[in-house]
Amino acid sequence: MNIFRLIGDMSHLFAIVILLAKIWQTRSVSGISGKSQFLFGLVFTTRYLDLFTVYISAYNTTMKIAFVLLTWLTVFLVYCKYRATYDGNHDSFRAEWLVITAAGLAVLVNHQLTVVEVLWTYSIYLESVAILPQLFLISKTGSADTITSHYLFALGSYRAFYIINWIYRYFVDDYFEAIAVIAGCLQTVLYADFFYVYVTRVVRGKQTQIEV
Repeated sequence: MNIFRLIGDMSHLFAIVILLAKIWQTRSVSGISGKSQFLFGLVFTTRYLDLFTVYISAYNTTMKIAFVLLTWLTVFLVYCKYRATYDGNHDSFRAEWLVITAAGLAVLVNHQLTVVEVLWTYSIYLESVAILPQLFLISKTGSADTITSHYLFALGSYRAFYIINWIYRYFVDDYFEAIAVIAGCLQTVLYADFFYVYVTRVVRGKQTQIEV
């Protein structure tokens, strides 16, 4: 654990809380991609299968449980409780291809061909592209409200700080996880254009929505 990973974890958790707060306050899931949330649910479920078999620390266990439960809660709110406000017509990205591609790649490229290792690798690959349905929804509607934009910025910040964490660990601990680093860099690249628009428009207060 180091300060960069801690900030990254907090940014990640903050992103999820922002989204849940938006849903709770507005009683609406408009502008939120249920497909992206479902993919993130798969990511955390397959990554944290060791939750009750491997104990690292109270912090580690608490964060794992929080990510799994809060993400599936978001999925429930999108597809069940506030389904009437869900825009399924715009949330039309073919997410199944992401699931299939990540699964195939995890079987072919992994550290060890075991069920737990392949599922962990699968979660890494899938997380790198899980945000695509959300970005696709924004591109179809033409804009994102401020709260959704803050959610995406916090989510992208989490991955950016994790990259700094990997650099730190490489030089300090002589540790390098190629699969996680490559997939993480890909995920950060996907946020690049959004980051630019966010900083130039929302942070400077030019408008309450981000247009893409």
